[in-house]
Amino acid sequence: MTTLDSQAQAILDAGAASGLPPVYTIPTADARARMRAAFIRGEEPLVDRTEVSIPGPNGGLRARLYSPIGGKRFPLILFFHGGGWTVNDLDTHDRLCDLIAAGSNAAVLSVDYRRGPEYPYPAAVDDAYTALQWAESNAHSLGCDGQTFAVAGDSSGGTLAAALTLLSKHRRGPRISLQVLLYPALDYFEPATPSYVERGTGYSLNYDFMAWSWANYLPEEWSRDDQYLFPLQAPDLGGLPEALILTAEYDPLRDEGIAYAKRLAAASAPSLVRHWHLDDQMHGFALQTGTIDRAARMLEELTVVIDERLHSYQRQLWVS
Repeated sequence: MTTLDSQAQAILDAGAASGLPPVYTIPTADARARMRAAFIRGEEPLVDRTEVSIPGPNGGLRARLYSPIGGKRFPLILFFHGGGWTVNDLDTHDRLCDLIAAGSNAAVLSVDYRRGPEYPYPAAVDDAYTALQWAESNAHSLGCDGQTFAVAGDSSGGTLAAALTLLSKHRRGPRISLQVLLYPALDYFEPATPSYVERGTGYSLNYDFMAWSWANYLPEEWSRDDQYLFPLQAPDLGGLPEALILTAEYDPLRDEGIAYAKRLAAASAPSLVRHWHLDDQMHGFALQTGTIDRAARMLEELTVVIDERLHSYQRQLWVS
């Protein structure tokens, strides 16, 4: 087995040397400020950006549209940021969405859904579906073709993206062509999987963070069988969109991502599921492209595949 990437290890070492308490031990507002300070770097944008307001609760949902330069109708990727349904926002994931839009030659609509503990489940899922419906109705004004959609997310944002594919199937739309799940959270943290036991301490994501995240996200009453909470528990994964799923070896969420990829392939066809396992990376590598060389290469390769798959679906629609 490979060891953790040396550049990823350097990030861990720097965090340990800082002496700061873990984010899950401090007030929520302080945790959010800490994460913003960690991930907002102010890089020069690669694509055009537009602030968007989606009609919804509390005055609407904030969103940000990333549009490659060019006068054509782009496929649209609806993106949901991670952060344990508690921390992170449009700005912490600004660079990642910028890179995805530029590399995939598709528009990205990043949605700032309601977070816990103020707004527990199902608020975030409801917001995600509202955003999908709104994007379908307003695609042309966004410069998109209105028919070719992907959903994407990292970590807890991957939970929302996966839940959206199930909702789209069960509610018969809007139609989604592709799902991109980056080290997604797809099941409850107990009973612990082997990856929680093996990687639950000492890395960028740990057992205690996930316990805190689920406590912030879950309502007072919830069911272990709720597939929109825990997509891995869905009884039927047939008829879902083509999938690109990325997992990391040094990640407590490793096993649930692997299991989901296997179930999707069994329910549809192996050719419709690409699973990339990064055996020397830890959770959150997609946010570290400026620091971890392999993460930067991975994202470049991923966006090439997204480009090819979404524009293939777009061409099929034009022909039909």
